[in-house]
Order: sequence, then C-alpha cells, then structure tokens
Amino acid sequence: MTGTGQPAGEAGLIVTGTGQAAAGPGRPVAGGRGGSAAAVTETSRQCGRILAEMEQVIVGKRDAVTLVLLGVLAAGHVLIEDLPGLGKTLLARSLAQVLGLDFKRVQFTPDMLPADLTGAQVLDPRSGDVVFRPGPVFTNLLLADEINRTPPKTQAALLEAMGEGQVSVDGLTHQLAQPFVVLATDNPIEYEGTYPLPEAQLDRFIARVRIGYLDQAGEARMARRRLDRGSAPPRPRQVTDAATLLGLRESLERVHLDPDVLDYIVGLVAATRAHPKVAVGASPRGTLAVIQLARGHAVLESRDFVTPEDVKAVAVAALAHRLVLRPEMWVRQVTSEDVVGEILAEVPVPRAG
Repeated sequence: MTGTGQPAGEAGLIVTGTGQAAAGPGRPVAGGRGGSAAAVTETSRQCGRILAEMEQVIVGKRDAVTLVLLGVLAAGHVLIEDLPGLGKTLLARSLAQVLGLDFKRVQFTPDMLPADLTGAQVLDPRSGDVVFRPGPVFTNLLLADEINRTPPKTQAALLEAMGEGQVSVDGLTHQLAQPFVVLATDNPIEYEGTYPLPEAQLDRFIARVRIGYLDQAGEARMARRRLDRGSAPPRPRQVTDAATLLGLRESLERVHLDPDVLDYIVGLVAATRAHPKVAVGASPRGTLAVIQLARGHAVLESRDFVTPEDVKAVAVAALAHRLVLRPEMWVRQVTSEDVVGEILAEVPVPRAG
C-alpha cells in the first residue's frame, strides 16, 4: 500500500504532469509540473535535514541510513540484517526520535507468544468487563529486535500488521496508527535456537539493509564522539512528526515514471526469475518495491522523475532478499546480492533520445 491508501501497483503507474510522452528515459516533458516540483523540493529539503541529524548519531553509514529512510518514505518495512554491535538498534531508535514517531522496541525470544506482540482481551477488575489491552505493535515505529529468535507463530503475528495496518484479536479488528513502520533486526551468524524468516515473510519487507563495519577512521571518529559526550546517551533532535511524514510520503506519488524506465524495472525483476543461479525469483511485490524506492531516491536528488540510476541505487536492497538461490550456490559462496549485481550488469539500460 502507498501512503495514500491506494494499492502500490496503481500508484507506481501514475504519470504526473501533462501525460505526454517523455523526452528521454526518466525525464518528463516540461510544463504543468510546478506543484510537483515544489512538493519534491520540500521533501528533499526535509530528508536532507533528517539525514544530517542522523549523522550526528550514526557515524559513517549514510548509505545504510538513507536506504532505511527510503523504506519509510515508501510506506514499507525494513529488515536490517547484520552482525551484532553495528548500531542496528541505535539506528532504529534514533530514526524514531528524528521523525517524531511513537517508538516501541520488542526483544523477540523463543518463548514469546503472538498475544505478547498484538495484545489480548483481559478482564478489567474494576469494571468487570473484558477489554482489549493493546500490545507493543500499536505504535508508529516498531523495532522487532532479533526477529529470527522467535518461533514462526509469533513471526506470523506481524504479517497482518505489516500488510494491512491492522491486527485481529478474538474476531475483532483493531486499526493501527499511521504511519506504521516495522524495522526488524536479524542476526545472520547464529543458527542455534533461531528460526529463519520464511520467504513469505521476507517478501513483506520493502528492503533489506546491511550496515557493515566502519573503516578505521570512522571507528576512531565514533569512539571520539563517545568520549566527548561522556555518559549521556545520544539525543538527536526531532526534525518532523507523524503528520508531516505522511505528507512526505504523498510527495512520492508526484514523481514521474517514464514508460522506458518502468520497462527497465520490469525487465530486471523478470531476469531474477530466469537466472540460472536462482530457484525462485522476485515476486511482483518486488517490482512495486523497486518503483517506490526509486521514486524516493529521485526525491532525495531533488528530481520529480526517476532515472535508471535511481533504479540501480535501490535494486539490490529491494530485490536480493526476495531471491531463493539454488542449493549449490551456498557451496560456491554466491549470495543473492551477487546475483542482483550480475543482473544489473546484464539488463540493457534505456538510453535518452
């Protein structure tokens, strides 16, 4: 779903402006786009402020933070998968503070029940009535920490919330506040006592982001900030709020998608299904994810049209986690990121003119 409540597939095909053919891949025909340009410029300015504030807390990882922000702008949910101690939880908590969103963190454990996440009907001892007590999922930004440590039954409790913005308990449907974003973290190196996310749930995430180690200079800068700050925790300033974020999401719907660029995106996704190293390729949901993330990337570049470079910038994050590789690829140490990189190098890029 998009920020407007329309299906993402319909939003992804909106052509703004005059509706005439574009002059080249990505670039729309001039005329009648003042409102779109103004909205995109304002969103780009706000996103610049958000990223600048995040850099006061997260050192040397602007690309990773940008991808997470793009996922939020695209009304999606993001899986942050990486080694322990790289700042996954700090990133999520800081982003909630900068965006001015209500924040809750859930530490997933093997004994966690679905009701611990969604809430449950309980007896109110004062009134004698059965009332619904909301769980931590009733928030704007939910950090699902180490989601692979809880059984599939509890993992599945997130599916309805992530896909529909609601939860059902004892036959009653409860709407979640908007915006609603899940940032889930996953530890990829420990397998004992963990439950890998099934492909159906991985596909619910608009992007998978890896943070990675800092280089030596970045790690020294991070340590120096900690020494200068003392014992006080980092406190980034709030830049926006929930209502403003919904408006920023809406501005993505004003970004033009040229038919040639759309065909390029569809061609990339189709290539994942025909690649010899892939057993199961990306779903149509992956196509929509690339579209919305590429629109967001264009906005960050202060453009109201998508170019092939925007698509390339987000394709790995949007598609790699949706691929199921053939079993022998594990022995050859081939990753899904490698495969998407190969596809980006093979699929022809539309040319201007």
